[in-house]
Amino acid sequence: MTYFSEHDIEKLHHLYQINLINSCSGYKSANLIGTKSKKGIENVAVFSSITHIGSSPAMLGFFLRPTTAIRNTYNNIKETGFFTINHIHKNILEQAHHTSAKYSAEISEFDMTSLNSEYQNDFFAPFVQDAPIKLAMQFVEEYNIKANNTILLVGKITGLYINDGLIENDGFVNLSKAQIATINGLDGYAVPQERIRFGYQRPKQLTADN
Repeated sequence: MTYFSEHDIEKLHHLYQINLINSCSGYKSANLIGTKSKKGIENVAVFSSITHIGSSPAMLGFFLRPTTAIRNTYNNIKETGFFTINHIHKNILEQAHHTSAKYSAEISEFDMTSLNSEYQNDFFAPFVQDAPIKLAMQFVEEYNIKANNTILLVGKITGLYINDGLIENDGFVNLSKAQIATINGLDGYAVPQERIRFGYQRPKQLTADN
């Protein structure tokens, strides 16, 4: 087993270090966040940091790197208060990954890829047309992470669209049926084919034999 101390990690080549630390945490969600500026310019970008915040109220969050560079997604959300989360699936992997390229605010990633935008129920921000699962989100609050100057942005789910056949009887969304992708590191993608559910676990009852 290869071992890296904190000192070893700090001394690694920059790109090697980025790849190592981004991938060692395990598989992450693969999503496209759609936004639109006040000028009406659409933006869509791949994110792997979206996480569950709470179910009631239904809230999700995602992390952004420091805003010293171009951050069209962040700027649009702060200006308008709305964004969408769209699950990436097997058939759009390459096009979805290209949205990680740094385009200026005047250029829409929808125009630079074969991804298409669509609108649902007069929601302000664009959805990705071919996504099997789409979430309409409204900005709630943000938190600055002082340790590395990143931002946790929190939003509430105001609308949820799921393709037919993906929801099981207990409300569980079967992502594998839609060939939803995951991200390993910055540019590694996987499409899980199988799943195992063990159900809600309760403590075992101790007996005299235990």
